[in-house]
Amino acid sequence: MENVPPGVDSHGKGRDNNQKDAALLDKDKNCEQTLSQTDRKLRSLLELGQIIGLDLQIDDMLVQIAKKATKVMEADRFTIFLYDPNTDELWSKVALGMWKREIRIPSDVGVAGHCFKTGKTVILNDAQNDPRFYKEFDAITGYKTKSLLSVPFYGRSGQLLGVIQLLNKKAGVFTEEDETFLKTFNNHASVFIEMAQLQKARIDALKQSQAELERLSRAKGKALDHLAHELRTPLAIIQGTIKLLKRKLLKQAPHANIEGSFEILEKYLTRLFETQRETDKILRTYHELEGGFIVDELDRLWRRVGDTLKVPTRIKTHFNVLKEWLVKQLPDSSISLKQISLFPFIQQRLEEVRQLTSYRDLNFQLDGRQDLSVFMDPGILRDLIIGLLKNAIENTPDEGTIRITLEQTNQKILIKIQDFGIGITEENKAHIFDGLFHTQDTDLYGSKKPYDFNAGGKGLDLLLMKIYGQRFGFDLSVESKRCIYIPTDKDLCPGTISLCPHCQKIEDCTNSGGSAFCVSFPITEQNITGNEKGLSSSSTK
Repeated sequence: MENVPPGVDSHGKGRDNNQKDAALLDKDKNCEQTLSQTDRKLRSLLELGQIIGLDLQIDDMLVQIAKKATKVMEADRFTIFLYDPNTDELWSKVALGMWKREIRIPSDVGVAGHCFKTGKTVILNDAQNDPRFYKEFDAITGYKTKSLLSVPFYGRSGQLLGVIQLLNKKAGVFTEEDETFLKTFNNHASVFIEMAQLQKARIDALKQSQAELERLSRAKGKALDHLAHELRTPLAIIQGTIKLLKRKLLKQAPHANIEGSFEILEKYLTRLFETQRETDKILRTYHELEGGFIVDELDRLWRRVGDTLKVPTRIKTHFNVLKEWLVKQLPDSSISLKQISLFPFIQQRLEEVRQLTSYRDLNFQLDGRQDLSVFMDPGILRDLIIGLLKNAIENTPDEGTIRITLEQTNQKILIKIQDFGIGITEENKAHIFDGLFHTQDTDLYGSKKPYDFNAGGKGLDLLLMKIYGQRFGFDLSVESKRCIYIPTDKDLCPGTISLCPHCQKIEDCTNSGGSAFCVSFPITEQNITGNEKGLSSSSTK
């Protein structure tokens, strides 16, 4: 065997070189480990961006952010403190390991308060011996904090939103590298937190507005309900007093010209009576509709309970008793649903209206399917058709046309009542179903009577129809084009086409404007249609 000099191995390398090689290998391993940690942290930032892109609620999102930060930073706990300007407090929006327990502290207390007030990062590797540490926090939570990293986070405009804290690093201590990474992490998270806070503020404002509107609606309903009932007796007394006064004056001065004055009083008193009755009818319909919704909601809730839990028999008995009691408390709607053949039914309503408007020069047309039928209360359907015809007549000048069409699509049965009159302005279309809404000044129709051209109206009929639609499942819609010659409510139509300076012939008026109200009934087992598809057209003057 070859003799090897001392300090040299069999391959000719010195022991010192072996030690250098080992040191280089350790250094390479440490570099690889550092690069691996850095790579892992960079990947976590990318994953955080993906998490923020998900459509999650703010609480779910913050928990996801907290879990990601805790894992990549190798910490034991993670807390997000948000600032509450109303109380000048920091409160724990997310605190992993605290079982959703919320803790509030003054904004200048503890390490979190110091970090928030100064805007500076705090690293403590011996938290218990630092005077800034708030030991009461550990006492409240039953947790012992050893090391701590606290970093402020800011919104896009630079305002402080709160503080993020990591507690008890599992291996080693928190370093400046951890601080740098957490600040970068904060930049991502704070964008979401700020957006989520703005969104929550909008939602809270909307909920508050909705609650206020509901409160005002209830107050308005109670006021209208009270007025509708309270007006009835005074109006009746006024009516009786006017009759007695008229009789007495005529006896004392039989030749006095007082008839005209009393006619005006009686006319406006009649209008008040009509308004009172219509308002009372609408309120009763609203009560019936709300009562029906309550019963339906109770049934829906009961079905969900039954699908989820095994309900004891005695509970079922109590529920049925509750439902029977509730139904008894609701107004008696006295509704009688029947199968109604539409074509002859509308023909009859058209004849009623034609007799009431015999003094008007109007053309009525009824076209479409004769085999359509709906399952409805006859009285309500009559009010619906008469009301829409009345609305069309009052908006159509003499010599004009009103057309009723019955159609069926794949899913619906349609009743379209179309006039070729003055139409509705875009501004008024948004409020046409609001009720008690006038499309013109009161003085313009104060001398009119129902079915007169431009008689106006209070909008109660259309509101009532909309309510009936909610209750019985049909839809009411309107399409309208304001007459091009009278574009605003202040512009007046002469009331007869031949007197219009803009129309040389009837077609000029027909093409200038008009409205079409469409009632659509869903096709159900009750709304049966016939097999024949014959069309019919009739015209009456």
